[in-house]
Amino acid sequence: MLNILRKEAGLSASALSYIFIAFGLMFLLPGYPILCGVFFVTLGLFQSFQKAREANDTVFSALLPIAKKDVVKGRYLFVCLIELCSLLIMAITVIIRMTLLRDAVPYTHNALMNANFFALGVAFFIFGIFNSVFVGGFYKTAYKFARPFVTYIIIAFVMVGVAEALHYIPGLEIVNAFGTDHLGFQLGALAVGMALYLLLTILSLRSSCRNFEKLDL
Repeated sequence: MLNILRKEAGLSASALSYIFIAFGLMFLLPGYPILCGVFFVTLGLFQSFQKAREANDTVFSALLPIAKKDVVKGRYLFVCLIELCSLLIMAITVIIRMTLLRDAVPYTHNALMNANFFALGVAFFIFGIFNSVFVGGFYKTAYKFARPFVTYIIIAFVMVGVAEALHYIPGLEIVNAFGTDHLGFQLGALAVGMALYLLLTILSLRSSCRNFEKLDL
């Protein structure tokens, strides 16, 4: 499995997948929908799928002396690696904004979502949606990816819009807690987001392995 991951990271991946990890730093931007950073990270991953398809990488990988399901697992491992790297950057920026920059005027007067653990939990959830809708959708054919990516974009930006609007609903102001306020709720929301990420990714992986096994490449 480590060798197929190395192949994915070194041969199949687009350089944009690595460069776009830096969009996790968008969590530092005040007055901007910070969850858009998640979309840009997934856009970089989309470029890797496009590059791999144009190079006929799926057929090449299936011809290797490994099980077909390991081809899928290797791609999922690479996707999750990129996502977790960007989430680590997001987590660091969240901690910085919640501590060192909690009194900074641009953040205290921010009309949009604050960078807190709730936002990080939503980021986990959107990545889970990407793994389920796009990556899982791709492996239904192992070739077509336009429709699943467009579907993912629609769902992702609906989620961004909902997340940005929640704290304007009376009684839900807590989701936009600033600094370490309501820390228990924030950590709970983060835990839920992480659990949903794991659930969606695992279910998608299992479904993709079954679909790929049935495909006649």
